[in-house]
Amino acid sequence: VHHRRHRGGELPDAAGHFDLFDQYDRVFAHIDARPELARWRPVLFRLMVDHLSAVFTDRHRLPHGTRAEFLRRARDHYRAHRVPGHPVPARSRLRHTVIRLGLYRTQRLTELALSLGRRTARPVVRLAKSLHAVALRLHYRVQLRLPLREDRAVFAAYGGRGHSCNPGALEEAFRTFAPHIRTAWIARPEHHHTIPTATLRLRPGTAAYWTALARSKYLVDNTDFDRRLVKRPGQVLVQTQHGTPLKHMGLDLQERPAAAGDVDFEAMLRGVDQWDYLLSPNRHTTLTWERVYPGRYTTLPYGYPRNDVFQRATSEDVRRLRESLGVPEGSVAILYAPTHRDYRRTQRTTLDLDRVLRRLGPRFVVLARAHHRHGGPLVSPATGRVIDVSDHPSVESLCLASDALVTDYSSLMFDYANLDRPIVIHADDREAYEAARGTYFDLRSFAPGAVARNEDELIDIFATGHWRGSRSTQLRSAFRERFCPYDDGRAAERVVRHVVLGESGSPAVVPLAERHPVPSAAAALDRSPLATVPRPATHTPVTETR
Repeated sequence: VHHRRHRGGELPDAAGHFDLFDQYDRVFAHIDARPELARWRPVLFRLMVDHLSAVFTDRHRLPHGTRAEFLRRARDHYRAHRVPGHPVPARSRLRHTVIRLGLYRTQRLTELALSLGRRTARPVVRLAKSLHAVALRLHYRVQLRLPLREDRAVFAAYGGRGHSCNPGALEEAFRTFAPHIRTAWIARPEHHHTIPTATLRLRPGTAAYWTALARSKYLVDNTDFDRRLVKRPGQVLVQTQHGTPLKHMGLDLQERPAAAGDVDFEAMLRGVDQWDYLLSPNRHTTLTWERVYPGRYTTLPYGYPRNDVFQRATSEDVRRLRESLGVPEGSVAILYAPTHRDYRRTQRTTLDLDRVLRRLGPRFVVLARAHHRHGGPLVSPATGRVIDVSDHPSVESLCLASDALVTDYSSLMFDYANLDRPIVIHADDREAYEAARGTYFDLRSFAPGAVARNEDELIDIFATGHWRGSRSTQLRSAFRERFCPYDDGRAAERVVRHVVLGESGSPAVVPLAERHPVPSAAAALDRSPLATVPRPATHTPVTETR
């Protein structure tokens, strides 16, 4: 039965809706004339009842004064086409009863009761929410007057997301090096599955959440805690951050309105005043943070805890991760992880990954990772050789599983460099990005590897093997010397020993030359180019320093 409604705003047409009865009569007659279609009669009957009920209960679909007549016709059709012996689903019994008995007055009373309930429920719900909020504020004020719990620590990452990043690595280190501390993690319910079983799960906004913030001695986050947080004397707040700054951050965004958006800089500085410690993985980061986040905190140049895993992982870990992601054995896995763009309304990639893979040949696959602010997959739909990993809880695991990184201005490049694996920069909108956000140095002048200005140059870099050639290795080596001095696998341990245990002598940093991060799965492959496409004649990859 095909039925077309009027567009919104037009007057309802009774004749059109009453035609439904004749249409259903024709369909039932068609089925009755063909015994082989008899099994479809119960299905059609349920469809008819649902359809007639939907028309009748929608007060905007029938003209005034015709609803009683429509229900009478519906009752007659119910009795005429009913299929005996077929039970009515529980969720449909009320609709069937109204249609079968023609209970017009009962339906009107039900509608009035529901309408009255909706009108009275809204203020009741608003009042209940207000009372609940007042009760939580009172509860928090009471908790602030109770003694601190010296053996409690609360962690959070990315505003209520799962167990990850620097706070995640520190939470594990707390349990390892300071087992007397009981840890809790703040996350929305959809992320609770990422939290270790030994860690208390806290839902934002609950009484337990406010109790933990009020009475835990240690507070660890990589963004900002709740702005309503009252930091007490004796509490220790560790701000870990979540990357080495390439793009402008903090107070520098005052000159970048497109990037700053609705940032409240005064509130930001009030939050900075609560920090006791700020982590840094290199000298560039230390100088930048202290300028754009001015405060009385102590900078800990210990490295980023989230990068410890790069020095501890084994080849078996890499194999297991690749298998779990569906990376075919013998493939070259490229992790593609672009950053967020403040000047774009949509964050869809401009890179045609399918075309890139077609040109490079069957041995390449792409692990596509959207920025955490994107809120959705990077590519849609993903294909067999483009694996969307945007929802994977650990970007560090994705780094370990990959053989090379392709990114633009993401701080992930600084972390990935600790693996000493190839990095390729795809910067096709450099001028627009720098105009909107700004960068602290020209990435072309100090790149971690080959730089592509467009899609064809990116294909060329991989097709020729230049992505892992000697020039790219030299660039990466200089990049690591500048940005990876402390990430030796013991950053989290150093933080816990200093902040929690009060030890003055932190473990010495292992020099870069003595570190041996786990090699990629493709490192043992033949050094010849792995792609089959000829090198484009009209484009030259940008790899020289300028």
